[in-house]
Amino acid sequence: MRLAILAALCLAAPLAVQAQERRPSHCIAIAGGPERVRQAAWSDPVPERSVRLSYLGHSMFLIQTEGGLDIVTDYNGALPAGAPAPDVVTMNHAHSSHWTDAVEGVPHVLRGWSDRFGIAADHYLTLGDVLIRNVPTDIRSWGTVEENGNSIFVFEAGGLCIGHLGHLHHEPTDQQYATLGRVDVLLVPVDGSYTMEQAAMMRVVSRLNSSVVIPMHWFGPARLEAFLTGMSGQFDIRRPGGSEYLASLRGLPDRPTVVVLEPVSYGRSLP
Repeated sequence: MRLAILAALCLAAPLAVQAQERRPSHCIAIAGGPERVRQAAWSDPVPERSVRLSYLGHSMFLIQTEGGLDIVTDYNGALPAGAPAPDVVTMNHAHSSHWTDAVEGVPHVLRGWSDRFGIAADHYLTLGDVLIRNVPTDIRSWGTVEENGNSIFVFEAGGLCIGHLGHLHHEPTDQQYATLGRVDVLLVPVDGSYTMEQAAMMRVVSRLNSSVVIPMHWFGPARLEAFLTGMSGQFDIRRPGGSEYLASLRGLPDRPTVVVLEPVSYGRSLP
């Protein structure tokens, strides 16, 4: 009798351990299951091994890491009400809607250009659980070309590589593509005029072949829809509704996917 009880306990123990160790999925919507209905508050902790991206509008995203860092891309100083004060901001200066001098109180300000005309900015910042680096590109400036006037910023966190193309004005060179490396989540301007014509931008997106592509800088529905139509043969198109995307390495979709987020002023009630 005692042996039978011990045998039963031995059989049950592995099942109990497995039940305790099994981590619930935070990216079911990305994997193709039911959509998440409730968006997280910006003050909510980021789930383990994940990165939360919120589309603030234009080309600004709030990137939040598991370690509690708040990063804002293409920061122009106009954050929505309730948004957290950023620990890090990145900026590009092709247009004033992508940068600002009003950065008092921001601990880390990463400008995508340098103070010397044509000299490339060089950022390689390790902060908490994130590495932020840049790949300089050129911009058109008042009818001329300003070498190294823009930066593609790459954020490495949660095992993911997240790339923000900034105000990209030309297709990257082979060397720039190599320096970018793998990009799991790509934030891409799709306006088709102020940055690059859409056909050229689509070639960039196709070559990077990221698991997730999030359009930004689209100005109006017509330009967004034209981009989605052009990419629909290679990428799935998802419209989850709202402004938030929760990314994890294990939750990346099996097929490259364009995820359409609404700017925060349209897509959510602010906390």
